[in-house]
Amino acid sequence: MTTATVTKPVTKPRGTEGSHIGEPQARPWLYVVLGLGLVLVVTPFVWMLLGSFMTEGELRANPPTWFPHNPTLDNFRELFTRLDFPQYFTNSTVVAIVVTLGNLVFCSMLGYAFAKIDFWGRTWLFRLVLATLMIPGMVTLVPLFVLVSNLGLVNTYFGLILPFLAGPFGVFLMRQFMQGIPDELIDAARVDGAGEFRIFSRVVMPLCKPALATLAILTFLGSWNNFLWPLVVSSTESMYTLPVALALVSVGQNSTQYGLLLAGAMVIVVPILIVFFALQKHFVQGLATTGLKS
Repeated sequence: MTTATVTKPVTKPRGTEGSHIGEPQARPWLYVVLGLGLVLVVTPFVWMLLGSFMTEGELRANPPTWFPHNPTLDNFRELFTRLDFPQYFTNSTVVAIVVTLGNLVFCSMLGYAFAKIDFWGRTWLFRLVLATLMIPGMVTLVPLFVLVSNLGLVNTYFGLILPFLAGPFGVFLMRQFMQGIPDELIDAARVDGAGEFRIFSRVVMPLCKPALATLAILTFLGSWNNFLWPLVVSSTESMYTLPVALALVSVGQNSTQYGLLLAGAMVIVVPILIVFFALQKHFVQGLATTGLKS
């Protein structure tokens, strides 16, 4: 005698039809919020791009127009004619690249020391580094200028570069990322007889590409756009960086040439976009993984 087995139909919870278990549910309101945020972020850049091809009369028109009626390249021609563009571009490039490389090297070394080397006072010293993040830059501007002036570095590349070769944020970023590297990997290298510098350069640094890319983008962005310090330290036009030269040329005593200013802003933004798109994969990964292990 056999008994029939009755199977009850499996009913899915309401609202899960057409989706797999464990998959995140679509939230339309989230896309709406993200879309509005994207519009708010992109709109100034779109206006900057369109405005750089407008005449000064169109830019000052009321009500303003979004699209240029008679697109022109006069703003860019005037920009390259009035500015010693190769000199200013070279100054900005040299300062930004050297500052970025300095932060990658020195912040990585400090981050490794704070994360993987046990020494007396490590915790309190790291807290002191973090405390410097709370100090506004305007507070240290005058003492820093006096120090640079006493060293005879005013109106030189050294004066533009040295104060920014390492920063507390970079130390914090690299330290947090390096804490996620297994201690067993470093201990094995030490057992094999490798010194700390060899471990740092051959073992740790190759694993820190996401954090290094993140630090490189943020440092390059800050150095490239830096305006106040180059304005204070540079006493001759030959040492001006692009933001300083553009501001002094486009902003006059009685009026501002908005077309020239927007065209210059477009030129300044291009290198930043190139660096970001070249490193964006590692940049996103570095932001997602930094600080997972405290």
